[in-house]
Amino acid sequence: MTKQEILKMCDHTVLRTDAPFSEIADNCALAIKYNCASMCLAPAHVYEAKKLCGDKLKICTVVGFPNGYNDTATKVFEAKHLIEEGADEIDAVINVGWAVSGLYEAVLEELLQLRKATEGSILKVIVETCRLPEPVLREICKLVSASGANFIKTSTGFAERGATVRDIEIMREMCAPETKIKAAGGISSFEDAVKMITAGADRLGTSRLVKLMLEEQ
Repeated sequence: MTKQEILKMCDHTVLRTDAPFSEIADNCALAIKYNCASMCLAPAHVYEAKKLCGDKLKICTVVGFPNGYNDTATKVFEAKHLIEEGADEIDAVINVGWAVSGLYEAVLEELLQLRKATEGSILKVIVETCRLPEPVLREICKLVSASGANFIKTSTGFAERGATVRDIEIMREMCAPETKIKAAGGISSFEDAVKMITAGADRLGTSRLVKLMLEEQ
C-alpha cells in the first residue's frame, strides 16, 4: 500500500487535554491536505472544527472517554448532543468493568442505546483491549456486532497499551463480516499501519502518520 492509501484510512487524532483550538485547526488543515478519513478530537472542539471544515473533512469525537464508566444516559446524551454540534462519527468507550464482570446483557443494552442515539452517523465502540482477557474480548466482539455498531475499536490511547496485531486478529475472527475494525494507540510508523491493515483493520487512529509526512518534506 502507498502512504497516501494508508492516510485515507486514518482518523488523524489530537486528544491531548492541553491541545488548544489553534492546534486543532492546524491539524484539521493537515487532515484535509492528506485526505484522512476524519479528524478525531475532543468534544469541546467539535462545533468550531465542523464550522471550520464544513464538508471538507469528517469530524470524529469521543464519548465516555477515556474510562467508559459514565452511566448509559450520560453517554447517550453526549452522543446525541455531539452529533447536533456537528460530529459525523462517534467513538464511544464501553463499560470495561461490566465487561470483565461478565455483565454482557448490560454491555449490549448500552450499545443498543448508543446505536439508536447515533442512527445515521458512524458509531465506533472502543473496547480497550489491553484490559480485557482474551475470552472476554471474544464475547465483547460478538456484542458489538449484535448492536449494529459500524466499528469495533481497540483502544483509547490513554491506557497501558494500544492495539496489537493479535487484537485485530481476534476481532476479525469474532466480529460479523460487516463490523469494521479500527486499530488505535501505538501506531507510530507506516510499517505498524501495514501490519494492522494486513491483520484486518479497516481504519487507523493515530497522530503520528501525518507528522511523519511532514518530517519527509
